[in-house]
Amino acid sequence: MEETKIVAAIDGSDYSDLVLDKTIQYATLLNASVLLVYCHKKFPTLLGEPHRNEQIAEIISQAEELVEPYRERLDDVRITYECRLMEEPAAAMIVDIARVEECELIIMGSRGLGNLASLIIGSVTNQVLQSAPCSVLVVR
Repeated sequence: MEETKIVAAIDGSDYSDLVLDKTIQYATLLNASVLLVYCHKKFPTLLGEPHRNEQIAEIISQAEELVEPYRERLDDVRITYECRLMEEPAAAMIVDIARVEECELIIMGSRGLGNLASLIIGSVTNQVLQSAPCSVLVVR
């Protein structure tokens, strides 16, 4: 039998704590492993060396610092997980990881954008809902 996998998409917001709460709950119920996904900002393309490498190192360092408390919580409850630090765009990355890893569920937060704002600019959550290869649990 294949391992059940859950994507937990975090961004460091208050919703991310709620996402991890639900992820722990569902991973425990389903005996699933977790793919903890954080999408950092894009790496600079117009900077020359060594400034570009310095900026990339800073982005990665900030991303690792942001995900550390979530990793610690998963370690504390002994849930198997992998951490994926990905470059934006977040929605595409979350969907791609879920598809490639054949995940059963994506758990992510909602930032509460109104309907009009969602139609105009789109939200990561809305984009994932439209193209996910599996079920999506949106945490409020």
